[in-house]
Amino acid sequence: MSDRPVRTRIAPSPTGMMHIGTARTALFNWLYARHTGGQFLLRIEDTDRERSTEAAVQVIIDGLRWMGLEADEPPVFQFARADRHRAVVDEMLARGSAYRDYMTPEELEAERELARAEGRVVRSPWRDLSPNDAPDRPFVVRLKAPQDGETLVDDKVKGLIRFENRTLDDLILLRTDGTPTYNLAVVVDDHDMEITHVIRGDDHLNNAARQTLIYQGLGWEVPAWAHLPMINGPDGKKLSKRHGAQAVTEFDDMGYLPETLRNYLAKLGWGHGDDEIFSDAEAISWFDIKDVVSAPARLDWDKLNHLNNHYIRLADPARLAELVVGILESREVRVREADHALIAHTIPFVREGAKTTLELADAVLFVLKDRPLELPEKTRAQLADAEMAARFKRLRAALGAVGAWDVPSLETALRAFAESEGVGLGKFGPQLRAVLSGGSPAPDLAGAMTALGREESLGRIDDALSLPA
Repeated sequence: MSDRPVRTRIAPSPTGMMHIGTARTALFNWLYARHTGGQFLLRIEDTDRERSTEAAVQVIIDGLRWMGLEADEPPVFQFARADRHRAVVDEMLARGSAYRDYMTPEELEAERELARAEGRVVRSPWRDLSPNDAPDRPFVVRLKAPQDGETLVDDKVKGLIRFENRTLDDLILLRTDGTPTYNLAVVVDDHDMEITHVIRGDDHLNNAARQTLIYQGLGWEVPAWAHLPMINGPDGKKLSKRHGAQAVTEFDDMGYLPETLRNYLAKLGWGHGDDEIFSDAEAISWFDIKDVVSAPARLDWDKLNHLNNHYIRLADPARLAELVVGILESREVRVREADHALIAHTIPFVREGAKTTLELADAVLFVLKDRPLELPEKTRAQLADAEMAARFKRLRAALGAVGAWDVPSLETALRAFAESEGVGLGKFGPQLRAVLSGGSPAPDLAGAMTALGREESLGRIDDALSLPA
């Protein structure tokens, strides 16, 4: 490679979703560009006009934005560049590195059968015939690929791979209707975008040989290749619906944070020693495409959940509150404007065990309940017991005397009350939790009361004590 500044790209087709493998490819391109001080670009390969709607394109842009991987330049749209692709083919015809093939469909089928019988690739007789003898009928334009020797792909991940040229056919560059083919368009776009490193899935590895021949046929510099391994399901098989989420939007809907996914996907096929958790800045500092392993990676939900909990515990409560509000509203839970601040206040007390923001939304529900709460039948029966009711009255008095309404003070008060009663917390703690939460999930007692505040906590206890025996 020359000493040109690094420019990488992600080039998805708009298909209605952004696959998690595409997201990982985008991440590796972004990390390598940032690591080298280069640029990360986006190209939309929208030549399939039926599926390439504005909505499908927006899915890609939104997915990259959610991942925090926005491109450094406006996106390039491949379909709009068809005239440029055709112009390049004219240049190849002039250079003698491409030719017009006038074989009819019947002649092509006969050549295919003969090639199969002889164990070779298809070769058109028009490869060596003079264009002056061309008939007046439709034609395709093919690459005039070398028939002898080897094409080398020095892959940054897979190593040096040799392709015997006799196994590479004269691929079509332009169809009979004048539309460019995928391999041609990719080469021209990558060249014009000044892409220095093509980092993509290893399902494109065979294309690298064919695209190398197109570059050589144009006298253009070939980019560095890096083909990434696939992401498989936990069972080692190709990721599919049976494994759960496949698209970036599905991970978002399931309550995963984008920083979690960036950290987790970076670990799928690349790593820095034994480091499991690292910041974006650390990943950028450490990442090098040559350190990506060639073996397929496996999606591990337990590790993903552990990592998501880590980032939930680090995240700003106000940001998490907005995510939680959106989740609750999607469940048709009424959330008042004043509740936003209450949810943000509650999150630090409930996020310790939350693996996703969906679980976080479940965990804050108890503070949103209006008084009087509907208590579980078991709790109502326990409070109807005279001894339990008397203990709860004494507990209410002890809590009412607490000075600072915070976790340490409330924990001290609860322990002191248990000692004064000569019982363990288990003798009144479950009932107090139910009274405070109405039977919903809630954090430890001191955390729940701190989240609710003095007035609301004591009010809920008073409501429970006023229930008819």
